[in-house]
Amino acid sequence: MPVPESPPAVPIDRASAEGMWNAYRERHAADTEGEGFPYVDVFGDSPSLAEELLGLVLAGTKRATASLVRDFRDDGEALPRIGEHWIVCDGSGQAALVVRTMELRLGPAESVDDAFAWDEGEGDRTRDDWLAGHSRYWSRTEAAKGRVWDPSADVVFERFRVVWPPEHAD
Repeated sequence: MPVPESPPAVPIDRASAEGMWNAYRERHAADTEGEGFPYVDVFGDSPSLAEELLGLVLAGTKRATASLVRDFRDDGEALPRIGEHWIVCDGSGQAALVVRTMELRLGPAESVDDAFAWDEGEGDRTRDDWLAGHSRYWSRTEAAKGRVWDPSADVVFERFRVVWPPEHAD
């Protein structure tokens, strides 16, 4: 069965991200001291998925995410670090939230545990559903890059908390 092509990526509005970061830094200078401009991205690989997953964060259901290590390397980005911030954009690329990385672990997808699957907040929140959904997602995104999804590939398992704007902060 062919893997569907990956939908178009979401263009990031850098000006909105800079505005959100500056507003956060003004109120939380001690938490951002020495930190440069953070990583800016969306959850997922399409406007509709970005909106769906952002909705889970806004509802308080999603407080974890998983990414392929090779995606950071492909983009020339450093892997996340505990305590660092990143800006989450909506499906139109507008900055929506500032989150802070609280916990990280590297390992293959199959090393996901029940607690992480629950914290990621997607599907029925079980490990089996997490594995099935992420395998479909990474099969699609890897195919769009001309690669085959390898279940033994390193994954960044990241837990975060929402820190900005105040009405959404944990």
